[in-house]
Amino acid sequence: MVLGLEMIKDMVKKVKLIEEKIKAAQDRQKSYADLKRREEEYEVGEKPNELERVHNVFHVSQIRKYIPDMTPVLQPETIEMDEKLTYEERLVKILDSKVRSTRNKDVSIVKVLWSNQKTEDAAWEAEADMRKCYPELFA
Repeated sequence: MVLGLEMIKDMVKKVKLIEEKIKAAQDRQKSYADLKRREEEYEVGEKPNELERVHNVFHVSQIRKYIPDMTPVLQPETIEMDEKLTYEERLVKILDSKVRSTRNKDVSIVKVLWSNQKTEDAAWEAEADMRKCYPELFA
């Protein structure tokens, strides 16, 4: 019985030693965390600058099933192709022109409407290249 009592006392000492070491580790971690902690107060609606870069996150419960709207169905355009399955874009007309300034020089550009494209898809091209390929449009 004396042997069992000493064993219990030894176990109690070991448990107290473990508790002390855990407490020391917790205090050490708290002191590290306290070095980076700072007191900040915010008003209602005020947002810290650091939060502006945070991605807006939403919960998966916010997601709803997508129900497609079939009304804006696009009709495919017919384009004549050759035997190699290619087609040639032809210049239809010049819509606009302007001068674009770069660091070293001014470059004249023209807004060109190509065949098989809509007006909103017109592209800006270098005027010199267009004069070379389509001189009849600049006469």
